[in-house]
Amino acid sequence: MTFYDSTSIDTGSEMLNGLVATNGMSGMLNTIWLILCAMCFGGAMTGSGMLQTITTFFLHFMKKTVSVVASTIASGLILNLTTADQYISIILTGNMFRDVYRDKGYESRLLSRSVEDGVTVTSPLIPWNTCGMTQATILGVSTFTYLPYCFFNLISPLMSIVIAMLGYKIYRTNEKDQDITTG
Repeated sequence: MTFYDSTSIDTGSEMLNGLVATNGMSGMLNTIWLILCAMCFGGAMTGSGMLQTITTFFLHFMKKTVSVVASTIASGLILNLTTADQYISIILTGNMFRDVYRDKGYESRLLSRSVEDGVTVTSPLIPWNTCGMTQATILGVSTFTYLPYCFFNLISPLMSIVIAMLGYKIYRTNEKDQDITTG
């Protein structure tokens, strides 16, 4: 019962009492249910071929490096909004674009960085996402209250697109091999 039910400790300090008082595991069940539902949704999307359809839609826009990165970030953000779980969005986005990056000859680091900038850093900004829900539950501050102060989370996806536009540190797999051999 100690782990499951709410707990409280009298420390003598009202602020510290509020900090250590929790609802136990039952307080996190809503987040756990959301994660389980997101996993089922992700599995259904993969099994039904919806992910392949989404990837095909984005392939029409992927002519240059910047469009590949922007499509990865956009689809990651869309999956973050629809699946309500960061981990599912990371896995689905990575799986959707893995072959695209390989076929175009990009290093897998570019895919990893694009997924990071499109999914991971934006996840706490979405109130119904497990990250946003956890932040709001634990901190007791709604997502829209802290959203204007999340400069990194808001700027990072845009910076990733700008960096791709400039071509900075973006290598094709055969270019990196040449850079290593030529010294």
